[in-house]
Amino acid sequence: MRIVDHSSQPAAAAFDAHDPPDPALIDKCVHCGFCLPTCPTYALWGEEMDSPRGRIYLMKSGNEGRVGMTGSFVGHFDACLGCMACVTACPSGVQYAPLIEATRAQIERRYPRSAGDRLFRDAIFRVVPYPSRLRVALAPLVLYRWIQPLLQRLGVLRLLPSRLGALAALAPPVTARSLFATVREHTPAVGARRMKVGFLSGCVQRLVFPHVNDATIRVLAAEGCEVVAPPAQDCCGALALHAGRKEQAQALARHTIAAFEHAGVERIVVNAAGCGSSMKEYDHLLADDLEWADRAAIFASRVRDANELIAELGPPQAPRHPLTLRVAYHDACHLAHAQGIRQQPRDLLRSIPGVELVAFAEPELCCGSAGIYNLVEPEAARDLGMRKLQHIEAVQPDVVATANPGCTLQLAATAAQQGRRLSVLHPMELLDASIRGDDVAALVRRGIYFG
Repeated sequence: MRIVDHSSQPAAAAFDAHDPPDPALIDKCVHCGFCLPTCPTYALWGEEMDSPRGRIYLMKSGNEGRVGMTGSFVGHFDACLGCMACVTACPSGVQYAPLIEATRAQIERRYPRSAGDRLFRDAIFRVVPYPSRLRVALAPLVLYRWIQPLLQRLGVLRLLPSRLGALAALAPPVTARSLFATVREHTPAVGARRMKVGFLSGCVQRLVFPHVNDATIRVLAAEGCEVVAPPAQDCCGALALHAGRKEQAQALARHTIAAFEHAGVERIVVNAAGCGSSMKEYDHLLADDLEWADRAAIFASRVRDANELIAELGPPQAPRHPLTLRVAYHDACHLAHAQGIRQQPRDLLRSIPGVELVAFAEPELCCGSAGIYNLVEPEAARDLGMRKLQHIEAVQPDVVATANPGCTLQLAATAAQQGRRLSVLHPMELLDASIRGDDVAALVRRGIYFG
């Protein structure tokens, strides 16, 4: 059973007049309950106020002045993963994303968090969205990755406070090479050029999983895309947007738009689900900015997930070599629920000769990653990670494929904490390996990031 913080806090009105959750969007919810089975926190705790319709009821109460900005009120929204599974399940078309983003923006501006909580969250957002700072923060992990398994076996990590323990357990397996890897600014198409595309290299993706970026660019080039990766780009703002830090998200969005505007590309390709989801919403994020609104709308209309773009190109140009593998495809929430992209990755994986896709139970439930969720809500994230791992292991795949770096870290780290190994790869890595004719055994080993 989850324990909600009912500690005494100033009972200010829940929302002020600056961009509260839209009452028109709230009123679309008819409280039918179709969202309940798909909500991760409701699945864990069975608490009405930790379900989408319960949170929407709290938003309505906040708008009407019937609840204050208390610890209990905030706790229910902090517990939300923002996975958008409720959006997929809702028969009434409730737009939950702008509702939870507006609510969290109110919380971040108005709720007096404890000093420790505030410092922890501020540290994340002062470092992670800025690659140069993140590189410095990750540098000690080059050595830590070698002693992490020993610390786990000795139980040292279990002695840490929950959030620090989560940081240690999820510490990504960086190398000196990955920290200083670069993305080529220009990659020509192989054969006849079908399209000129821009490529988002990301923040975590470029420093922790540069091989995923390399694989994605090779696949795009092999399929006839000229690829441009503007060197001025930084974080897209997804983490900040999903956490309610709207002003930071807007600033990062403007920088991203400016970095790509003069590249002369037809599409902007993203290989991280959370990033693509946010970039497709830039028109909403900057709708009230007279200077940037039109530019944001044009940019957002060009954004495509890598799986989506390869499918959009039509029949494959590059040949596929066999990969004899049982693959469990894990839907990243911001790809499946927020962007509605489910079939394209599966079709691309099935286009590889020898690949057998194996389905597992509860595919709609989040793995517990959800941006910074597994850092700020580690207990719930751990429970969801274990639930997902058990379902995956039940079908005994050779590898797991997922299209988001957070999911990759969450799944592999959860397995390692149980003393198991899990090979997790991006679909673009599998497609790249098939195009290049890579060795299957080496591919599986490459996907083991922990343990």
